[in-house]
Amino acid sequence: MLYDALLVPNIGVELYWKQNWSVACNWMYAWWKNDHRHHYWRVYGGDLEVRYWLNKAAEKPQKGHHIGLYGQMLTYDFELGGEGVLADKWTYGCGVSYGYSLPVARRLNIDFTAGVGYLHGLYKKYLPVDNHYVWQSTHKRSCIFPTKVEISLVWLIGNENPTRKRGGRR
Repeated sequence: MLYDALLVPNIGVELYWKQNWSVACNWMYAWWKNDHRHHYWRVYGGDLEVRYWLNKAAEKPQKGHHIGLYGQMLTYDFELGGEGVLADKWTYGCGVSYGYSLPVARRLNIDFTAGVGYLHGLYKKYLPVDNHYVWQSTHKRSCIFPTKVEISLVWLIGNENPTRKRGGRR
């Protein structure tokens, strides 16, 4: 939901794997432009995360607190009427995350996740001049800082509904 607020459509899948473990894969893609005013908002990429759920798996899988390890890659081009920033080759990152998944309905959760990690890649600064993009400089991004913030609406699908109480329907 956070990416949607920033006009970056995205989708993800998380599979409950073993007792207390899950694997999540997310992808985002936005390629907006407005050539007349030189406004670009372009980003695409994704991440893969392995999560460990801190609750008792038999009670409620994919609910409550979780910690994870993730890897991510993305490319981007941002220019909002002035100097632009372009990463035309992949930028890579990895890190650790913490989150909480809150049940809001029988098959819906809201998941809050934040991660800190290492990000590495090259990016170029440019200026739009007379319908051309004039390269100014190339920079290396290599730093440790927050690399992941998510607020996700989670739809629980499948025959086994993980929100059921132990013992099934009565």
